[in-house]
Amino acid sequence: MEREQARFEGVGARPKLNYSAVMIRIPPSLTAISAALTLSACAQLGMGQPEDSGAPVVANPAQEVALAPSDLPEATAADVAAVKADPVLTSAPPPPKAAKTQEALDTTTAAQRSQAAAPATPEAKLLGTTIASLGSPTEPGFWLKTPLVQTETRGRVTNKANGKSSAVTLIPIDGPATGGSRLSLPAMRLIEASLTELTELEVTLGG
Repeated sequence: MEREQARFEGVGARPKLNYSAVMIRIPPSLTAISAALTLSACAQLGMGQPEDSGAPVVANPAQEVALAPSDLPEATAADVAAVKADPVLTSAPPPPKAAKTQEALDTTTAAQRSQAAAPATPEAKLLGTTIASLGSPTEPGFWLKTPLVQTETRGRVTNKANGKSSAVTLIPIDGPATGGSRLSLPAMRLIEASLTELTELEVTLGG
C-alpha cells in the first residue's frame, strides 16, 4: 500500500530545474584558475595593485546616473552594423602562463581602464539584459561574449545590482538571445561583479 501511495504521489510532480546549469556552462579548463580567483576575490579585489597591474579604476559618479531600461530605445540590426568595435578595449597583452591571481591575469593598462570607465554616451541603445558568468581569465581586455549580437561591435554593460558600467567589445556567440553570456575579468572587476556568481547585466550599444 505504501509503495502504491508513493507511486501515485510522484505522478504530476513538477521537476526541479537547475536554472544556473541551463543558462551557463563553465568550461572545465577554467576550474583551476577560477578556484584561485575565488580565494583572492574578497581580500584582494581592487587593493594593493601597482598602477598598470590591473588595478580597477574608480567609476565616474556620472556612471551611476544611468537611464532606466524603459527610457532607452531598442537597437536595430542596422544600428549594430553602424557601430564599430573599439580595438583599444581588447588590445591588452595576454597574461603570463603562470598567472593565477586577479592582478596577474588583468593586464589592462591604466589608460584602457580609464577609457572603459568613461561615462556612457547619451545616444546609447538597448540590446537587452543577460546573465553573465566570468569568461576566460586568460583572454585580455574588456569584452562580453553574448548571443545578444550577431556581429562584433562596441557596447556597454551595466551591473544591475549596483549601476556600475564598463565599455566593452561585444562578441557574438551561438545561442538564443535569452542564453547566458561571458564577461572578461577586467570588466568584471570594473563593475564590481562577483567573480564566482552570476551577474545580471544590462547591455547597450555604443560606448
